[in-house]
Amino acid sequence: MRDFKSSTIYQIYTKSFQDTTHSGQGDLRGVISRLDYLKELGIDYIWLTPFFKSPQNDNGYDVADYLSVDPMFGTMEDVEELIGEAGRRDMGCMFDMVFNHTSTEHMWFKRAMEGDPEYMDYYIFRDGEPDAPPTNWQSKFGGSAWEYVPHLKKWYLHLFDVTQADLNWDNPRVRRELKEVIRFWKDKGVRGFRFDVVNLISKPEIFGDDSIGDGRGFYTDGPHVHEYLQELTRDTGIDGMVTVGEMSSTSLDNCIRYSRPEDRELSMCFNFHHLKVDYKDGDKWKLMQPDLRELKRLFMEWQEGMQEGGGWNAVFWCNHDQPRAVSRFGDDGKYWKESAKMLATAIHMFRGTPYVFQGEELGMTNAYYDDISQYRDVESINYYKILQDQGSTREEAIHVLQERSRDNGRTPMQWDGSELAGFSDVAPWIGIPRNHTYINVESEQQDEDSILSHYKRLIALRKEYPVIAEGEIEFVDRSHPQILAYRRFDGSSELMAFHNMAGEVIGLTEPFDRTGWRLLVSNYRDEADVKDGTDAADEADITDGGDALGTGNREQEGGSQDSRMITCLRPYESVVYMRDK
Repeated sequence: MRDFKSSTIYQIYTKSFQDTTHSGQGDLRGVISRLDYLKELGIDYIWLTPFFKSPQNDNGYDVADYLSVDPMFGTMEDVEELIGEAGRRDMGCMFDMVFNHTSTEHMWFKRAMEGDPEYMDYYIFRDGEPDAPPTNWQSKFGGSAWEYVPHLKKWYLHLFDVTQADLNWDNPRVRRELKEVIRFWKDKGVRGFRFDVVNLISKPEIFGDDSIGDGRGFYTDGPHVHEYLQELTRDTGIDGMVTVGEMSSTSLDNCIRYSRPEDRELSMCFNFHHLKVDYKDGDKWKLMQPDLRELKRLFMEWQEGMQEGGGWNAVFWCNHDQPRAVSRFGDDGKYWKESAKMLATAIHMFRGTPYVFQGEELGMTNAYYDDISQYRDVESINYYKILQDQGSTREEAIHVLQERSRDNGRTPMQWDGSELAGFSDVAPWIGIPRNHTYINVESEQQDEDSILSHYKRLIALRKEYPVIAEGEIEFVDRSHPQILAYRRFDGSSELMAFHNMAGEVIGLTEPFDRTGWRLLVSNYRDEADVKDGTDAADEADITDGGDALGTGNREQEGGSQDSRMITCLRPYESVVYMRDK
């Protein structure tokens, strides 16, 4: 398999990828049927969201049995075939391990509820009175993080839904059980693992009230988390595999430790700080325009900080828990294509392993459902009520969900422009956005200027040029609030990348002289005649002037520049130049 630094990883939300069982829900055989598409895209690893046995209260992130396949997705034979067929296409499968908590339907928790002290110690129970939770911690899905069990006269901790009971990682038996889960799937041929909210697994010795927050300060990046991850990696032999940890509210210093090779914990980390820059007052459910200055500051801090500390980033915009990036940070109307391409280019040229969430490569947008009956996500349904309890009208609450709901990332994959988007032949479990008639695989495969074509090029460039995969990064024009610009370099090559994060013409603080540089990739069509196999004559035309830079278009948009100098960028424009040292 390809080294993870030059790889691109594709996340599949199994329930919404492809239905082959006429159920309206995606399944494992649907994934198998689309492997050639992923191979053509250039994908190296496929991360599948949980397909294990589950009551589906949190769409599979409430696991009832880590070693069995939920019948709604298929069989163990389907899993084995998927692993084998992906391997034959030189793609590895990454499975999603939800080890912070289990479903309350898990056999361990059922035994705990029977009062079995051995299994009660698998979870976090505390004594208390019915009206007095052990702490004031809040669930990330709303409400208290504690649930009272009358017949036990105890509370159990659930940082997420009430049906997702937190495991007690301080119990060595729990850690042994989870290691067996890893070994089981590793023996099946799985080549990587994604660990869900793994930096929350180590809880504090003393549980106290949080006077300044919701409790996360007590359990985030907890006291033994590094020790437990090192133990898990060492005892399961996954050190040489691709592993990524989802880190909730984490810190840069901790992520360096999680992903630094000498610490032998994980290959890389997800952090989410950059996806909170449109949270007014830090509240996900209060809307504001993205703070582009803060977004840029966070990118600089994490890219350069992880580099300095020897850590490694997983770089991404979208996943199954996030709204669609083009609706959030771009413009899914007038500049839909340009902004989707810009967002992709910005992170695919970063230092780190890029992740593509299904449909992101098409420019899929938010769903914009206008009635609560169309939503399926437990968090969204909870907050629809909470927002109204806080004084919002129904219309205001729906508007917030349109912008923030996790369901925006969970709509069915748009394969074609037919009524059900090629996803199923029956009504899907969740509605399909109306714009699937033109945002779909079939249409974009026929368009050389499509967002899909742009993603293919970006993924190929990472494999072709070591400077993209492993080069150092240095940000330039650091104080500009809307231009994200950086330099990538190694001993033989150098890149300059410029990205306009705004929907207007923006001037550079310092003009860029492109003499001696060749245009590697652009998101505007008049600059996009640099394609795979561009010959030296074409490159000379680009570096020495001519229409490739679209000077006239820039002037019409309000910019100005000569044939060699870049002084401004058009709305959401993205250009990357390269030269040999």
